[in-house]
Amino acid sequence: MVGLQAARYRPHAAMTDFLKRIGFPDLPHEALHYALRGVAALLVLLAGAWLAARLANLLRRAMERARVDPTLTGFLRNLLYGMLIAVLAVATLDFAGLPTTSLIAALGAAGLAIGLALQGSLSNLAWGALLILFRPFRAGDVVQVAGLTGTVERVDLMYTALILPDNREAAVPNAKVGSDAIINFNRRGTRRIELVVGIGYGDDIGRAAAAVRALIEADPRILRDPAPDVAVQRLAESSVDLCIRAWVRTTDVWNVQTGLLRAIKERFDAEGISIPFPQRELTVRHVQGEAPR
Repeated sequence: MVGLQAARYRPHAAMTDFLKRIGFPDLPHEALHYALRGVAALLVLLAGAWLAARLANLLRRAMERARVDPTLTGFLRNLLYGMLIAVLAVATLDFAGLPTTSLIAALGAAGLAIGLALQGSLSNLAWGALLILFRPFRAGDVVQVAGLTGTVERVDLMYTALILPDNREAAVPNAKVGSDAIINFNRRGTRRIELVVGIGYGDDIGRAAAAVRALIEADPRILRDPAPDVAVQRLAESSVDLCIRAWVRTTDVWNVQTGLLRAIKERFDAEGISIPFPQRELTVRHVQGEAPR
C-alpha cells in the first residue's frame, strides 16, 4: 500500500520539483531554452524523415535494378522506412530532453506481445519474403506443395494461391509451403514421361520394341536428346512389361503421354501383338473314391 501511494504521488512530486527548479524569475530564459530545443527537435524530425524516405527509396531502386519481385520490394522498402521512423522518433524525443527510457520499454513490451499474438502470421510473413526472394517457383509453374498439386497463380506475403487441376483455388499458408518439400514440375522446361506396356509371353519382344520406337520417331514432340529408350522392365505374372521412356517439353507431357498410349494400342492390334490381362490357372484335383464336397 505504501509503494502504491508513493507511485501515485510521484508525478505530482516530479512536477513540483520541475517548477521549483525553473523558478519564476528565470521563467523567460527557461522558456526560450526549451522553445529552441523544441524547434531544433522538430527540424531534426523533418530532416530525419526526409533522409529516411531517401534511404528507403534508394533501397527500392536497388532492388528494382536487381529485378527483385515487386511484392518483396515494396514490403522491404516500407519495413526499412518504418524502422527508421521509429528510431528517429525516439532520438527526437531524447534530443528534446524528454525521457525515452519508459517509451522504449513500452515499445519493446508491445512488440513482444504483438509478436507472440501473431506468431503464425509472422511465420507466414517470413516464409513469404523468403519464397519471393529465392523464387523456388514462379507464377504459372506447376508445383506440388503441402500435399497439393496445381498451377501457381500468385505468391503473396501471407499465402500462395494455387489453381488445382479441376479449377479450384487453394490458398496455402506460406509457412506450410516453405516447411515442406517443393516439387516444381516445369522449372527445367522438359520432363521425362515413363509408360509401362505389357505384351504376351508368346510375342516377339524385339518386334514389339521396334514398333514402339517407330511410333516415337514419328512423333515430332518427343525430343531426340536425351534419346528415348524402350527396354524390358520385368517379367510379370502374365505379361512381359516394356518400359518406355522419352523426354518432352513440359507443355506437351499430357498430350504426348495419352497420344502415345493410344498409338501403341492401335499399332499392337494391327500387328497382332497381344496386350494380356491378368490370368490365373486353376487346377482341380479329384481323388477317386472321395465324394466331392
